[in-house]
Amino acid sequence: MAGKVAMGIIIERHMSFADQLFGKPLATSEERAEHIGVAAGIPIFGLDALTSAAYGPEAAMTLLIPLGLAGVHYILPIISAILILLVIVYFSYRQTIEAYPNGGGSYTVASENLGNGAGLLAAAALMIDYILTAAVGISAGVTALTSALPQFQQHTLLLCLVILAILAIVNMRGVKDTGAAFIAPTFLFIGTLLTVIGVGVYRAYVTPGHHPLPVAPLPSAVPPTVKLLGMWMLLKAFSSGCAAMTGVEAVSNGVMAFGEPRAKRAQRTLSVIIAILIVLLFGTAYLAKAYGIMAMEPTDAGYQSLLSLLVTAVFGRGWFYFVTMGSVLLALALSANTAFADFPRLTRAIALHDYLPHVFILRGRRLLFSHGIYALTGFTGLILILFDGVTDRLIPLYAIGAFLAFTLSQAGMVVHWKKEAKHKGRLWHMFVNGVGALATGITLVVVLVAKFMAGAWVTALLVPTLILLMLAVKKHYTRVNREMADPTPLRLTNLEQPIVVIPMARWDKVTEKAMRFGLLISKEIKVVHIHSDNEDGTLEEVWDEKVLAPIRSEKMEEPELVTIHSTYRMTITPLMEYVLHLADANPQRKVAVLLPELVVNHWWENLLHGQRVQLLKLLLLLKGNPRVVVVNIPWYL
Repeated sequence: MAGKVAMGIIIERHMSFADQLFGKPLATSEERAEHIGVAAGIPIFGLDALTSAAYGPEAAMTLLIPLGLAGVHYILPIISAILILLVIVYFSYRQTIEAYPNGGGSYTVASENLGNGAGLLAAAALMIDYILTAAVGISAGVTALTSALPQFQQHTLLLCLVILAILAIVNMRGVKDTGAAFIAPTFLFIGTLLTVIGVGVYRAYVTPGHHPLPVAPLPSAVPPTVKLLGMWMLLKAFSSGCAAMTGVEAVSNGVMAFGEPRAKRAQRTLSVIIAILIVLLFGTAYLAKAYGIMAMEPTDAGYQSLLSLLVTAVFGRGWFYFVTMGSVLLALALSANTAFADFPRLTRAIALHDYLPHVFILRGRRLLFSHGIYALTGFTGLILILFDGVTDRLIPLYAIGAFLAFTLSQAGMVVHWKKEAKHKGRLWHMFVNGVGALATGITLVVVLVAKFMAGAWVTALLVPTLILLMLAVKKHYTRVNREMADPTPLRLTNLEQPIVVIPMARWDKVTEKAMRFGLLISKEIKVVHIHSDNEDGTLEEVWDEKVLAPIRSEKMEEPELVTIHSTYRMTITPLMEYVLHLADANPQRKVAVLLPELVVNHWWENLLHGQRVQLLKLLLLLKGNPRVVVVNIPWYL
């Protein structure tokens, strides 16, 4: 009794701790209360896109360093080209939200309009994109921290993993709590960056050409042989800068998270996100050109991000610098939340079509698709470890998945509007989505070619690998559904009692429990004892007294003791051979193997006991004999 009370106290404390950490469990009826509005939608679905202003222009400028002084002047045209593409994609996704108010992510749109093959291609691309979104966001946030505090640079990977763990815990609390937690950091990031851009532009106009804070030396002019490669460098810079467009599709994937009217709120959220992003991207690029600041190459001596250099140039290294860089750190780290918001919804949609394990469909304690969060956390942690948490090593893998999903989604929307013959504006919608598909398709080719050797080949290889895995999962579920489907009524024929087999090393309380259960289900019981030369005694010595005597007194069917001699002290193999031989010799009956098992209180105590029972169970199940049934008989220590 005391033990049960102690266990109850432990369980209550565990639940109390879980409630404090993850929030109290939510009933299904409380789902409506978890819906969000525009203000919460911006940090949940927009941080990834907004914070790309912190690394998108820098990613482009880094590749322009070999062009010397001319490189600074090219950044504005490159960012302008990216913004034109961004506006095209914006209008395309507004239409996607309108057409799919229940959540029209690229996977859904491509599957319904272009077929399962295109849907799987979009699914693989998006899953990779979300994993990299989380990794790049966290990595860029830590880069912002180490720019302001270089002494932390040696702990980059550790900081990345700590932030990842915090994000996972926050997201396990639910959509509403996550949005509330991230609103303040998001608007602090937007406010400080807009202030830097506003003040920087004002000073550039008031004192043109006079900036007394030379924070980074510009690279020297390059030789003519390198200048011949200028166009290729611009193309590569454009492809790197396109990382600023990732995350734009997030709102269309998460429409179901918004309160009614869902589509309208989602469209407003997307409009606000894109408007702010345009200002941030163009403003950052303009200040870089106006102040003559070029991105820096990471070195062992230290590294300054482009934003760090710009803030220093405009405000110096005072309190505002540290507030701004702190907000950038927070926002970049939290930008991974976009992936946490959308990845579980994506995996659920894929799992509903049997292309991913059904565990992704299950909802957790806070009405979340928790297993999607677990998977994203694990894969993101693995990516961060493999690339040491360095943003520049991750960027080349980025954007491929996003632009592939963009292209498939817009192409799917063209087909969608073609089917909507009664829709008045369908021709205009087809034109907008067609332009979007063409623009993002061309960009995809440019990014893939420009970034292929720098790491994009990894993404190009992962996409077909993921598709093959999803097809294998689908094949498994198709086979399961085919074999499990049985419309016939309950069959009451061939209901003979099974032959019960109980492996028994010695007579104790655990094996006694197995024997009692065996006597309940069958009159034919075979107790199998493996005897080796190094044993001091055998089960036969106590068999008559402990087992047969009580059974005879009750006039029950006596179990048979089968002793198998094992010269080489093997246990599993002789048991396996005996069970399979028994099943072959009795083709009309089931063979029920009862496995007595000791269940300990703590996981580490399993290390103190042999695991032969688990191994025997695994091997019997792997044999796949349909007439062999394995039953665990637990004894709780």
